[in-house]
Amino acid sequence: MTRGRDEEQLLETITELLGDPAHDHNPLREPLARLLELSTAQRERLERLIRISDGFHEIAREEKRGLAEECDTHLRRLERLVRISDRYQESLRELSESLREAALHDPLTGLGNRRYLVERLEAELERCRRNGAPLSLGVLDVDYFKAVNDRLGHERGDRLLCHISDLLADQLREYDLCGRWGGEEFVLVLPETTAEEAKAICDRLRRTIRDTPTPADLAVDRITVSIGISTTEEDPDGSYSAAIDRADRRMLVAKEAGRDRVCGPSL
Repeated sequence: MTRGRDEEQLLETITELLGDPAHDHNPLREPLARLLELSTAQRERLERLIRISDGFHEIAREEKRGLAEECDTHLRRLERLVRISDRYQESLRELSESLREAALHDPLTGLGNRRYLVERLEAELERCRRNGAPLSLGVLDVDYFKAVNDRLGHERGDRLLCHISDLLADQLREYDLCGRWGGEEFVLVLPETTAEEAKAICDRLRRTIRDTPTPADLAVDRITVSIGISTTEEDPDGSYSAAIDRADRRMLVAKEAGRDRVCGPSL
C-alpha cells in the first residue's frame, strides 16, 4: 500500500473516531480533532502550492517555447542578413574591380591608359632587371592627326584612333603591352626585346598601319605614324620616365626627318 493510501485510511479512521459519540468524553479527543484540523489545512496548503508550482512550470515551459521560437526567428533573420551581406560584398567586389578596370583603360580605344602603362612599365622594368633581360619601348604618334581631326571632325578622328589601336592590338605579340598615352600618342612596351628587335617590330607596325585601308566613310586615303624607340640597354638602372623621354625625343626626330618612319638608339 502506498504512502498516500495509508494517509487517507488514517484520516478516515480518525474522522470515524471523532464522529463516534462514545468517545465524546475521551481526553484525547480534542487534541486529536485539533491535529486533524491542522493536517487538513496543511494538505490544502500543499495542494495550493502544487497547483501554483504546476502553473509556474507551465508558464516557464511556455516562456521557453516562446524564447526558442523568438531565437529561431532571429537566427533566420541573421541568416538572411548574412546572405544579403555576402551578395552585397560580392557586388562591392565586382564594382571595385569594374571601377579599377575603368580607371586603368582608355574609354575610347579600350587600350590601357597612362596609369595602366606606368604600373605595368614599373613592374616590367623590375622583372627584366631581375632576369637580366632587356626591355624596349616605343612612343608612336599619328602623323598630321590634328589636321585630319580638324578636317573630319572629332567623331571621325576618334574612329581613326580606334582603327589604329585595333591594328596595334592585333599585330603585337601576346606578351607585349600597348596603351594610349594621351591624344594621338601611344606607348608600346616590349619585354625581353633588344633595340634591334624593337626596331623590326615597330617598323612592321608602321608599315601595317600605312598599308591597311581605313574605313571608307572616314575619307582618309592613308594614315602614317612616327615611332621613337628606347631600351634598357642604354640605361639599365634608369626610370620608366627617362625611357619614355628618350623614346619621345626620337619620335620627334622621326617626324622632323619626314614622318612615317622609326627612330631608335644607335648602340
